[in-house]
Amino acid sequence: VQLVESGGGLVQAGDSLTLSCSPSERTRFENARGWFRQAPGREREFVASISSTGETQYYADFVEGRFRITRDDAKNTVNLEMDRLTPGDTARYYCAAAMTANSLREGKPIYLGQGTQVTVSS
Repeated sequence: VQLVESGGGLVQAGDSLTLSCSPSERTRFENARGWFRQAPGREREFVASISSTGETQYYADFVEGRFRITRDDAKNTVNLEMDRLTPGDTARYYCAAAMTANSLREGKPIYLGQGTQVTVSS
């Protein structure tokens, strides 16, 4: 199964953006889901994850309440709502899946998408 991201783009500092991720096949994908990001010259880092039931979410410290991860199993989609974006959020964002949300928080995805670029101008 491939994960396909959408919603990236060029925005200004302070703007909001919502990223979406769906599996490429029309199959139920009930794993924990999450997002990573990687900026040029930097290592990939965890952003957020959500459990298979949606009851548990984890966020990286740098999120500071600005991002919200949700899942819609009826649509087989997971979204990352990002508010108050800063140039420091500029990166390629990758959708990910694993057995548990904690595995994603530990940087251990099983599936990883191709990514969508988010660029925040000052």
